[in-house]
Amino acid sequence: MAKIFSDASEKEITRTIAAMFNETMNEYTDSDVIIIGAGPAGLTAGRDLAKMGIRTLIVEQNNYIGGGYWVGGYMMNPVTVRAPAQKIWDELGVPYRKINDGLYATWGPHACSKLIASACDAGVRFLQLTKFDDLVLKNKRVSGVVVNWMPVSALPRNITCVDPVALESKIVIDASGHDSVAVKRLMDRGYVKWKGMDPMWVEGSEDAVVNFTGEVFPGLIAAGMSVTETHGLPRMGPTFGAMLLSGKKAAEVAASKLKEISNPPKLKVK
Repeated sequence: MAKIFSDASEKEITRTIAAMFNETMNEYTDSDVIIIGAGPAGLTAGRDLAKMGIRTLIVEQNNYIGGGYWVGGYMMNPVTVRAPAQKIWDELGVPYRKINDGLYATWGPHACSKLIASACDAGVRFLQLTKFDDLVLKNKRVSGVVVNWMPVSALPRNITCVDPVALESKIVIDASGHDSVAVKRLMDRGYVKWKGMDPMWVEGSEDAVVNFTGEVFPGLIAAGMSVTETHGLPRMGPTFGAMLLSGKKAAEVAASKLKEISNPPKLKVK
């Protein structure tokens, strides 16, 4: 039989996987920004932050990244955006169809894979199958996340109890979609209010999602559908312009907050 591939033992393959995973854990236990959720808002925020040279980690509970961006609605995979969000597709090199002056469409797998590749190229690191468990809170400021293996949550409590681990960061972005997991943790403790989304209204919702994207508690920024749920905004259904632009704005807000942390205002001496 003709030899095609170069030599590599099983142990070398295992060591390589373990070493690279541990590299991420060692280097990103202290991040500038940790993003919860690798959907379109989280990916866009991560991409823009990493392009600025900001150390960015995205944690995702699924084994895949991209969230609902792989498909549009009703298990059909075309996705739409309304102007001006198609400009992000232009940046990414996503081919699309102009439906009318304000509406654009493309295939979800193409748009999603381009965004994922762009985030990876920018330097974003990912932890998949990683479930958000809680926040790190120091001096009334969010300072990181507590995470565990996703499969642990499926195990009966009487069989195993696996403690989570903590990852520190200067800023956390909740881009976890309808679950808005980080915001809800603070709501449970009475730190913030959470309203739940209103019925659908595409035009009202998309503008509001971008306008309301921002810090909801010191160190915690809401992006994407988490904004909708947090502020009681209308849902927008299977269109993704607000998700992309909300991610972009979340990155801008995070970068601004990081500058404030690095350069706190000087106290005036009387």
